[in-house]
Amino acid sequence: MELLTEIYRSAGLNPKGKAIRREAVRGIALRGEKLLLVYSPIDRGFKFPGGGIKDGESHVEALNREIEEECGVALAGISGEFGRIVEYGKAKETDYDIFKQTSHYYLCTVHSEFRGQKLDEHERELGLRPEWVEISVALAKNELSLTGNFGEPPSWARRETFILRLLSEKRRQGHW
Repeated sequence: MELLTEIYRSAGLNPKGKAIRREAVRGIALRGEKLLLVYSPIDRGFKFPGGGIKDGESHVEALNREIEEECGVALAGISGEFGRIVEYGKAKETDYDIFKQTSHYYLCTVHSEFRGQKLDEHERELGLRPEWVEISVALAKNELSLTGNFGEPPSWARRETFILRLLSEKRRQGHW
């Protein structure tokens, strides 16, 4: 899968140091002019549905599970790879130098039947809710979040805003 960008969450990180790794999948579902995203009123931003891949899960299985949990709808299919982003951050674990997360983005479709979200405690605290939203609306909201006017932007804000900008540009050029 094509590498779209690398993001360093803070200065002074050693990407060649001993890394704790996390692999994640994220879905880009478009219906008409709107994307299926997850909104957090606490973080004041949108993110793509998805999350970590559990041991033994394929990318498709993990994406289906994450979309069902966060959005309450089932994955209908994957139409292609969009790209991946690698993020580097400070490791919380003392035995590691760096946290390295790779997010794999897939173009997908979802079923329309809402089955109810299955959020974990942290996701419930963030008030996550699925929304079909225009790219420009989500991008404007996330860019406002990145200004820091509402406090420290969430760790995912730069990554998701990068993807929204890329989608907006591809849309404007008629490539998608």
